[in-house]
Amino acid sequence: MNIEENLLAIEGRIQAACQRAGRDRSSVTLMAVTKGQPPEVVAEAARLGITLFGENKVQEARAKIGLCPSNCHWHLIGHLQSNKARDAVHFFEMIHSIDSLSLAAEVNRAAEKSGKTMPVLLEVNVAGESTKFGYNPGSLLAEIAALNALPRLEIHGLMAMAPWSQDPEKARPIFRKVRQLKESLEQTLGAPLPQLSMGMSGDFEAAVEEGATIVRIGTALLGPRRSLIRPVGE
Repeated sequence: MNIEENLLAIEGRIQAACQRAGRDRSSVTLMAVTKGQPPEVVAEAARLGITLFGENKVQEARAKIGLCPSNCHWHLIGHLQSNKARDAVHFFEMIHSIDSLSLAAEVNRAAEKSGKTMPVLLEVNVAGESTKFGYNPGSLLAEIAALNALPRLEIHGLMAMAPWSQDPEKARPIFRKVRQLKESLEQTLGAPLPQLSMGMSGDFEAAVEEGATIVRIGTALLGPRRSLIRPVGE
């Protein structure tokens, strides 16, 4: 598995998608998703210039981050349980998976205890998939004022996953709805929401064309998952 070759290919595809959408390449950040990847894979990706890494589980991050290069930036992209809020605030620079007002309030409390302000993204489930977490648009619009009022949270935008399909074009309407929801929320709040975290290994080009600012690439970049780390506490 050659991460450097994978990176060059993915960079070319992001650049081409940006050109098709009339966007500057600098408007899209590539996140390496490190679920199941050992620290040496993270170190190799960092050596190649990747600076943003995403973890799905707080437990795995707790076991791994300290073994990785210190210049890596870490975001939580997986579902967060309320009882893990304190660790999430400690280990991550941003949480992408705020999917309820109660979870947001718990993260706000943890951030207050830590004396920090926590950047977050609100996870949305515009396709209504029962197997995925996330706000439906109506609930989010109803709660956005209360979310925005939490003093220790900074809402930077939205995160979403499209339903899996062999045809990445089927994800495009989902990504477009997420962007439109972001624009509606911006009007409601009277403030910009600069980040759209959407697009994965199988559909990131459509996501870029529809406005993604962070694409989350795992196996297409780093190869098959192969970590032997046992998460602390499990």
